[in-house]
Order: sequence, then C-alpha cells, then structure tokens
Amino acid sequence: MSSTAGTAAREDRLWSVDEHLDDILGKIRPLEPIELQLLDAQGCVLVEDITVPAALPPFDNSSMDGYAVRVADVKGASEEFPAVLTVVGDVAAGQGEPPAVGPGEAVRIMTGAPLPPGAETVVPVEWTDGGTGGGPATTMAAGGEVSGEVRVHRPAAARAHIRPRGSDVGAGEIALTAGTVLGPSRIGLLAAIGRATVKVRPRPRVVVLSTGSELVPPGETLTAGRIHDSNSFMLTACARDAGAIAYRVGAVEDDPHTLRATLEDQLIRADALVTSGGVSVGAYDVVKETLSGLTGEEGSVSFRRLAMQPGKPQGFGRIGPDRTPLFALPGNPVSSYVSFELFVRPALRALAGLEPFSDRETVRAVCTEGVETSPKGRRQYLRGHYADGTVTTVGGAGSHLVKALADANALIVVPEDTTSVAPGTELDVILLD
Repeated sequence: MSSTAGTAAREDRLWSVDEHLDDILGKIRPLEPIELQLLDAQGCVLVEDITVPAALPPFDNSSMDGYAVRVADVKGASEEFPAVLTVVGDVAAGQGEPPAVGPGEAVRIMTGAPLPPGAETVVPVEWTDGGTGGGPATTMAAGGEVSGEVRVHRPAAARAHIRPRGSDVGAGEIALTAGTVLGPSRIGLLAAIGRATVKVRPRPRVVVLSTGSELVPPGETLTAGRIHDSNSFMLTACARDAGAIAYRVGAVEDDPHTLRATLEDQLIRADALVTSGGVSVGAYDVVKETLSGLTGEEGSVSFRRLAMQPGKPQGFGRIGPDRTPLFALPGNPVSSYVSFELFVRPALRALAGLEPFSDRETVRAVCTEGVETSPKGRRQYLRGHYADGTVTTVGGAGSHLVKALADANALIVVPEDTTSVAPGTELDVILLD
C-alpha cells in the first residue's frame, strides 16, 4: 500500500473523541510571547516573574479622614475632658511635603495622605469636634479648617489608622509569577507598582466563518430555501468566551475557489481558523472538497469520522506558511457547538499558554429521567440542565435544535458502551456556565 493510500485508510477509520483531541493538542504550540500595554494584556498569561521595584505603599499614609497627632497629646482624652490641639495645617493625598506636628499640635489629614513628620497616630474625625467647637463630627469640613483648634474626644494608640510603608508588598518581592493569568486585580497590582507593559503570551486571534449558499445574515429577509447564519455568530461568541480575540467573516458560498481565496486572505490575521459546514459526504461539502487536496507548502487538513454523537464528521489540520491550525466543524448548530467545546476550546487555551481543560468542570450527576437510547459504539453528548447534583435532558437528540441548546447549561456524557441509561444513574456532566 502506498503512503498516500495508507494515510487515507487511517483517516477513514472511526476515531475516538480522545484520539482526535490528543492529535490536535499534540500539534498545538503556545504563541510566542510579546510585550503588551497593561489593558491589552488582560486575560493573557505572564511569561516572566514580576519584581516589585519599590515598596507599596511607598510611604506611611492615613487610612482615615481625621487628624495626625502625637500620642501623648491625646492621652486620657474624653468628651467631658477633650484634648484641645492647635490645627497647624492640612494635608491631602497627592499634596507636597506635609507640615510637621509638634507638641500640642494637629494636622488635618485625608485618607491616603502621607503622615506628617512628628505625627505618631491618626485620630478619626468622628472622635473629634471637627474644629467646630461643638459635639462629635460626622465628616471633615470642606475648604480648610473651620477654626484654629480641634477638640479630641478619645485617645489613640501609637500607629493607629496608619498604613505602614511596604505593608502591601516590599521592594524586591515577587508580585506575580510566570504563568499567572492577568485578571483585573492583577492588572491593578501591576499598575500600582508602576509597570506600564508586561511580557505575555497573547490571546489567540481566531477567524470564524460559515459555509453554505443557503446562509443569510441576521436582519435580512429570508427567501425560499434560505436560513439565517447562526453558526458564525455562535462560534465567534464561543471563541471570545474562551479568551480569544475573534473575528467573524460573512458566510461563504459553496464554491471551492471562493472559500480558498477567503481562507488565504484571512491567514494574515489568524492564529487559528474555525469553519462550520461542508465536512460530511454531501455533493456540496465545499470545505472538505477544498482542503482535502492541500499539499506541500499549503499545509494539510485531515477529515475524520469520530465515534461520537453529535459531531461525527470533523476536520483538523494546519495551513499556510505559518501552519495555522484550522478546525473544520460540522454545520448542524448543536454539532458545531459541541465540537467547539470538546476540541477547539482546549486548543485555543493551549495556544494562549493556559491549561487546556481548567475552565470547564466535569462533575458526576444523577440523570433523573434516564436516556432511552444511545448509539452503540459512540459517545453521546446530550444537552442538559444541571442543578444540585442532578441533571435532566433538554430537548431531543436532533442536532438542529438551537432553542434546546440555549436552554442547556451542561452536556450529559453517555459512554460509548452504553445503549440506554436508567433513571437515577450517575453520569459525567460537563458544566457550561
């Protein structure tokens, strides 16, 4: 048997879900690191340890609005016998050098402002008369002190209501380690320590397109035999949900030359390509027709039959000069969605340098209604609704039932060797929300 014939025979056999996934992940390599501005790096994976250049906070500062004072000057203070101090200045966050505090003196201080020289503690404004000469204050008066004196009604311990320099993180410490995913709080930390850019693996750029001369964009009127293109919108949303930067291309008609030209045009902005439709054995399965014949520098795409339902026909390969991964998914909406969850989502995470399966939890759940029939030798993925350790099926088995897919929050996994499931049986369930 020739090498070409041998390859064809291997592709023609029935592949298991795990074999197909292993083949995909075995050919995926994380994207090369790049330097990005902080907000552009959100959701990306750090490739370097980040060291703190200077202590955070960089100086002792107040955690309250109040008065910076010396401990001895407010010792024994009460409402009946308040400590009366001379207000010698005012310091707010972001101001220059604060005034010094001497014996019998106080400085009005705002939250975040640096502790003045000579001050040992901060008295909250609620413990004072706020400089009004009356009862306890509830807020700081605007526009500078109301009088030159403040009455303090309670004592304060040393260093009370003060955030010490370096109490968050000290200079030279590791702020974030390589492999960290940059979420909002970590972006905030990087900004706080003065980092404007970071080196990360970028989020993959994914181009999504549907094929089919029958497809019409949403918003346009349907004529006889036409349907709205839902797959490209759904799969683009799936890619974004997986953390990718996704671009949707308008539906491509069933013409090999048009499809080939479209794919070649899109390669320049794609780290991965996702198509839907045209991968089975029909007379107009344009994706399979177009990509099966790629050779040499064009790359190669394999089309396989998988032991699963829905999603039996699948295509995967790498095309173009950069060997960009291409996922050719079936055209039925449910088949397309399930295929993305099982194969494309883990691959996109691997491209980004993430653990492929960490964002989709698989749990054991009691299938309350059971499953009357399941195809022998195929792993079936049923739409389900999971709650409190139980799962119920949603809709029928048809792979065109988009409403049932929208109502589901889980996929119920029926193993290959199981042809029916009795009510109350425990099954694996992939949580989607």
